Amino acid sequence: MSSLSPTQSYNQEGFDGHIIPTDQNVLQKHVAFFDRNHDGLVYPWETFQGFRAIGSGILLSSVAAFFINFSLSRTTRPGKFPSLLFPIEVNNVHRAKHGSDSGVYDTEGRFVPLKFEEIFSKHARTHPNSLTSDELMEMLKANRVPKDYGGWLASWTEWKVLYNLCKDKNGLLQKAKIKAAYDGTLFEQMEKERSLAKKNAVV
Repeated sequence: MSSLSPTQSYNQEGFDGHIIPTDQNVLQKHVAFFDRNHDGLVYPWETFQGFRAIGSGILLSSVAAFFINFSLSRTTRPGKFPSLLFPIEVNNVHRAKHGSDSGVYDTEGRFVPLKFEEIFSKHARTHPNSLTSDELMEMLKANRVPKDYGGWLASWTEWKVLYNLCKDKNGLLQKAKIKAAYDGTLFEQMEKERSLAKKNAVV
């Protein structure tokens, strides 16, 4: 039996050697980027700001803010009266884990290395460390649980957004990008790169 507590991660090392704090699991880290004021809650306007920070357009950011917060708020606030502000509680985000996913997050929000590697051993046929658009769709179909329509939609949306934002010039979604998306460090990296690009454009 593992000695890890529910708040610890199976893999503490993130993008470019970034170390994830031991008081957060990777799923919490993934979501915490959108907690723009670091109060433990993610409101729709913070989700919008987070998507804009990583380069999403206004329409996608608006739709994502509504869809994500409306879908996750109630589940992450057990026993609390529903809020019309639809906050997501970062510490309880594992409660909102949907079906028909890759299984890379376990039920406590921890990273499962074997499941992560299976993404590529099973579906990366063209290149061993990346996914094409067709391979991505094959993976989504393979992960579907029968009649889990909400899980199908959630998985399709998450992966299509990731693919559209992070595919390289050859249309490949690289393994390093996917890993960084899982541990949350990708968003920080994208925000820094976008901010730097804006500064260089001004200069």
